[in-house]
Amino acid sequence: MNEQPLPSQDKIANERQTLLQQLQDWLEAPMLVLAFIWLALLVVEIVWGLSPLLEAVGYIIWAVFIFDFALELWLAPRKLDYFKKNWLSAISLVVPALRVFRIVSILRLTRLARIGGMTRGLRLLRVLSSVNRGMRALGATMNRRGFGYVVLLTLIVTLAGAAGMYGFENNNAEGGGLTSYSAALWWTAMIMTTMGSEYWPQTAEGRVLCFFLALYSFAMFGYVTATLATFFIGRDAENAEAELAGAESVNALRAEISALREEIRGLHR
Repeated sequence: MNEQPLPSQDKIANERQTLLQQLQDWLEAPMLVLAFIWLALLVVEIVWGLSPLLEAVGYIIWAVFIFDFALELWLAPRKLDYFKKNWLSAISLVVPALRVFRIVSILRLTRLARIGGMTRGLRLLRVLSSVNRGMRALGATMNRRGFGYVVLLTLIVTLAGAAGMYGFENNNAEGGGLTSYSAALWWTAMIMTTMGSEYWPQTAEGRVLCFFLALYSFAMFGYVTATLATFFIGRDAENAEAELAGAESVNALRAEISALREEIRGLHR
């Protein structure tokens, strides 16, 4: 009997990569919805607290994320590369486990400032990792990352960032802290528009989050400026009377040059 040759390792890796891409395409829209709900629950938890029903919904979504991550990691032909690309997503799945084991509750009952700093650090990690999950889900859904993608992403960063700043700075009333979510939202909006504010974070976690928000707003402001410049240049290019030579003027000039060449060739003949 003739034995069939075993498939090569490269072929198996390609098949697993194709299957992984198909799975990501199938789960693209549901994961985007769950990522937005996850972010909304994070904002509600930090600002107002979760009811038992919303907390149960959060745990269900968390379990779905764990299953999705484990399945994709199992299908990935190069697991180390996959983990490098999704390490923030892995952290976002590990941090909620601390609540399951009630470690965070124990830390809150301790009066030591060092332990309280650990609690705020875990909250900062949750905010950053959750925003990263929302960014990845939104980026995977919007194939062409244009101006609409930037607007939606900025809205997500602003809402989640305001919740994080409120969670870090709401106890600093004497220093003019962010005592309400609306005040934190206004402060974050000012950071997003690069206008700044008279108040600056007092906690270390708030300063770290402020740095990331300012870094994002700087990049976003440059993108918006370039987009608006491109829009107005395009409007001028479409106008025949504008000083800027548009595509129609260039095409007309090329046509005249081609006609002139034909006339010159006719004279030589």
